[in-house]
Amino acid sequence: MPTERPDTIVLIHGLWMTPRSWEDWITHYERKGYRVLAPAYPGFEIEVEALRQDPDVIARLTVPETVDHLAAVIRSLDTPPILMGHSFGGTLTQLLVARGLGAAAVAINSAPTEGVRVTPPSQLRTFFPILSHPKYLRQAFAYTPQQFHYAFTNTLNEEESSIVYERYHIPAPGNWVWAYGLLANFRPGRQETWVDYSLDDRAPLLFIAGGKDHIMPPSVNRSNARHYQKSAALTDFHEFPGRSHWTCGEPGWEEVADYALDWASQNAGRSNVSAG
Repeated sequence: MPTERPDTIVLIHGLWMTPRSWEDWITHYERKGYRVLAPAYPGFEIEVEALRQDPDVIARLTVPETVDHLAAVIRSLDTPPILMGHSFGGTLTQLLVARGLGAAAVAINSAPTEGVRVTPPSQLRTFFPILSHPKYLRQAFAYTPQQFHYAFTNTLNEEESSIVYERYHIPAPGNWVWAYGLLANFRPGRQETWVDYSLDDRAPLLFIAGGKDHIMPPSVNRSNARHYQKSAALTDFHEFPGRSHWTCGEPGWEEVADYALDWASQNAGRSNVSAG
């Protein structure tokens, strides 16, 4: 594992979002002297507004091709970067770490990898509009402004939430929620969100949870972190009380960004045991 301070940060967006959702973090980290990359999922390189108009590329996207695409970006760098992923980007971050990538990694409000069976009521409510319509096995799904307010921005008022919705929200591949989210634990064999939790030779991994997150509440992230207990590699967990799923953009996001970077910088390349 590398011992020098990483000079590059790779930010991985989640579902219903694009790299635009990292715009403030990019500026924040660049001012600290880092090179910052926020790669899009394959086909997501166009603007938010264009993806809303033609979501077919979203509906066709698969997890393996997304992981392969992100892995290629990371492997093209001269030195291992810090990886940070939000929501399903946290899942992708875990999959990338399992491939031996990154100097340190942070999963923020992460969607779970296979085997995490905690499903809080608020999570079921946020996914019900998708899971109640089998058509979304093949189609992209967009939240209404009201659904988005409950799912992402429940700590904001309606007007504030509407601003976030208009600037950042896009449809998401419904199949990812169906096949790789809630149903992954009920299918036989290993699914595409499976990771080897026992790996010792991997980057240090921090889970960050928002105390008022409706989609991925702290119990989900805490359970996900505990799955790594058999690994000798560093795994840690931290909860920010009172923060929603939109923790990377709601007021006070700088505290989250600084905590994530400080932890990753301090632990990059570390290979000794710690339990979160």
